[in-house]
Amino acid sequence: MGNVRLVVIDDHTLFRTGLYELLERRGLEVVGMTSDPGESVDLIQTHRPDITLLDLRMGEVGGLEVLQQINKQIPDQRVIILTTSTNKGDVLQSLRLGAAGYLLKDMDPDQLVEQINKAKEGETVVAQEFTGLLARAAVVKGDVGSRNAYNLTPREMDILKHIARGESNKHIASELGIVDGTVKLHVRAVLKKLGVQTRVQAALLAVSERLCEDDPQV
Repeated sequence: MGNVRLVVIDDHTLFRTGLYELLERRGLEVVGMTSDPGESVDLIQTHRPDITLLDLRMGEVGGLEVLQQINKQIPDQRVIILTTSTNKGDVLQSLRLGAAGYLLKDMDPDQLVEQINKAKEGETVVAQEFTGLLARAAVVKGDVGSRNAYNLTPREMDILKHIARGESNKHIASELGIVDGTVKLHVRAVLKKLGVQTRVQAALLAVSERLCEDDPQV
């Protein structure tokens, strides 16, 4: 997959140091770190990392403000919010402001590395517990009839509803009485028809275009 180059923006020295060692031991390259949000744009422009890991809570200048500055001046930079905040408003606002992901600091180190690699490949990565939250909290807009534009079969609509709730393939298979492999094929077909790359993007699209409006749980 190739080496991933990262910049870390976090005002906690101990966490920054620990994260540096964790990532370096797993073959990722941390090319720059700072505790000063005001240095963020210059640091990224200097090092041109694949991914920037950005804390959300940093004193007077918050991570969302930094994210806006980065997207304005370096629009192609992929930024992952790495935070302790489980506030659903923070999750949605981060993604709407262009973040490539929203992950939590207490996640398993190997899973963090896996998500970073996915983000480098262009995916939007979000902590698993937020997938269903995104679907429920997304702003509803668009025409109910737009579901027909995607030519989803009844079974694919069922699969999409479960995706929008943040359920795993194993859980979906159990609910629908089919095997995991069949679910995986359906999920792949749904993503292709919707024109998205990830389950999170599919969940957001499902709600924003009211594709699952008849399901009271979504």
